[in-house]
Amino acid sequence: MMQKTVTAAILEQDGCVLLAQRPSSDALAFLWEFPGGTVEPGETLEECLCREILEELGIRVEVVSFFGESRHCDGRAEIRLMAYKVRWISGHICPSVHADVRWVPIADMRRYALAPADRPFARRLLDEHGGL
Repeated sequence: MMQKTVTAAILEQDGCVLLAQRPSSDALAFLWEFPGGTVEPGETLEECLCREILEELGIRVEVVSFFGESRHCDGRAEIRLMAYKVRWISGHICPSVHADVRWVPIADMRRYALAPADRPFARRLLDEHGGL
């Protein structure tokens, strides 16, 4: 089975976190995720994340710190999801591939159907914020 390394951005602002909804054409259609994307050959994880966020959301971010790793097998590939806390540097959010993008209060993340590989990060964020 193929292994795929993917990055995810944990972008927090005013007690909220940015979540993106996968498009209808996707295998995980309409599930929510922390935005990011697949690492290309020769690219570091951090470079990938900054590139993907610029391509998909139209904003520039800088990687602040490693947040965690999640692994999930979707039947086609083993997904190794590497999450990083990021800081918004510039630009206006203008989604190009997602069905929707929302600032979600961390306490409300439970109401969103998250992609399986993203769920451990949501739980950790909730724990870090006192279980809200």
